[in-house]
Amino acid sequence: MSFVLEQAPASTPVVGDNRFQSVSINVPGRLMCADFSEHDCVAAQMSPGDVQFLCAARPRPNERIVAYLDHLGRVEGRVASLESDGFTIELNATVRKREKLAAQLTWLANKHELGLPEDRRHERYAPRNPRAEISLDDGRRYACRIIDLSLSGAAVEIEVRPALGTPVVLGTMRGRVVRHFQEGIALEFIRIQPAEALRTFL
Repeated sequence: MSFVLEQAPASTPVVGDNRFQSVSINVPGRLMCADFSEHDCVAAQMSPGDVQFLCAARPRPNERIVAYLDHLGRVEGRVASLESDGFTIELNATVRKREKLAAQLTWLANKHELGLPEDRRHERYAPRNPRAEISLDDGRRYACRIIDLSLSGAAVEIEVRPALGTPVVLGTMRGRVVRHFQEGIALEFIRIQPAEALRTFL
């Protein structure tokens, strides 16, 4: 994987904030240091304000780090502390990005309790294009944000909670509601999707 540094978003970013609760995770990824060297890493502890990496890289304090994490996508920040087996960065993110991370971390922290089929069968991805629309059989449509997506299902942030078993269409993918959780709903697709069907979002 080759990383490309992107310009900061136009909206004002918010740097690390210790008001957020940190959760233990085990999410692999790859990160880039300020000298453009790339390293495998694992996010071991994370909140919407900071992330602790297990990594062989030894960056300098306050060095900028860009990471791409499975399920979570791109995060960036500056090194706040160094540990013997890695380091912690304070995230540089907009309020909206922090809200999205909070939803994704909630999903990861609770996935075992949720017991969703796609957790066991197919890799989930955090979409680059999370905005989507869900349609019901009666014609009602609702804007939503995709938290993560796989060939067999999706977790969706949405204000409404259709009943379990309700048939829905996410984009062009037909499925049914299999779980409710705090931020939205989990869907299981009627059939395993071809990879091409996910490319609109990934």
